[in-house]
Amino acid sequence: MLLNLQDVEIAYGRIKVLWGISLCVGEGEIVSLVGANGAGKSTLIKGIMGIVPLRKGCINFLGHDISKKHPWERAKMGIAYIPEGGRVFPDLTVEDNLKLIASLCKNELNVRKRLDMIYSLFPVLKERLTQKAGTLSGGERQMLAIGRALVSKPKLLLVDEVSMGLMPKLVSSVFETLKALKDSGISMLLTEQNVSEALAISDRGYVLENGRITLSGNSEELLENEQVKTSFLGI
Repeated sequence: MLLNLQDVEIAYGRIKVLWGISLCVGEGEIVSLVGANGAGKSTLIKGIMGIVPLRKGCINFLGHDISKKHPWERAKMGIAYIPEGGRVFPDLTVEDNLKLIASLCKNELNVRKRLDMIYSLFPVLKERLTQKAGTLSGGERQMLAIGRALVSKPKLLLVDEVSMGLMPKLVSSVFETLKALKDSGISMLLTEQNVSEALAISDRGYVLENGRITLSGNSEELLENEQVKTSFLGI
C-alpha cells in the first residue's frame, strides 16, 4: 500500500478536528475524500503533508512511518501537495514558479523532460512563461499549481479542493487532467466538495462528516448510496 493512515486524530489547541481517521491509497489509485465545507478534509491533507501535527495515530508512506517527519522530508520521499485555490507565487513569472521547484532536482535532463510534459498537459502555461502568476486567470493558476507539483515527479499527489473558484466549464477540464495523470501512473488523494466530479474519476472514496469517516467504498457504490445522493448530490 502506498499510503496508509491508522486512527489519525488532529486538533487545533483544545479543539479536536479529526477523530480516528483510517484510510489508504494504493499504487495507481485516485481516492477521493468528499464532504461538506468544514468537515475536516483540508486539515487531513495538511496532516498527511506534515503541515499540522498529529495528536494521535500513524501515517505510513511506502512502508515507512512518516508521522513525525517534516514536510520537506515527505516531499523528498515523493509526496506533492496542491493546496486549495490554486496558490502560486504571484510576483514570480510562470516559468520561475516552475523552476523554483525544478531547482531542487539534481538531474537537469529529467527536469527538462518533466517541464515538456507539463507544457504538453497545459499548453497555455508555455504561452504565459514570462507572465506574472498573479495575473493569470483562476483556471490558469490552478493549472500552474498542478504543474508545479509535477516538476518533482511525485509518487503521490495530495490535491485539495481543485475545483474551488473555477468556472463550471473549467472544472471538467481540470478533472480530466487529473484522470490523465492517473493514467500516467501517479496516485492521488483528492479532497473535494464537488462530489459527483470527484467520484467520477476515482477508484474509491471516503465520506468525511464532522471530522469522522462515515462511509467508504468504490466510487460506483458511493454514487448510488442514498445518503450520498441526499446529502451531496441533491437527489
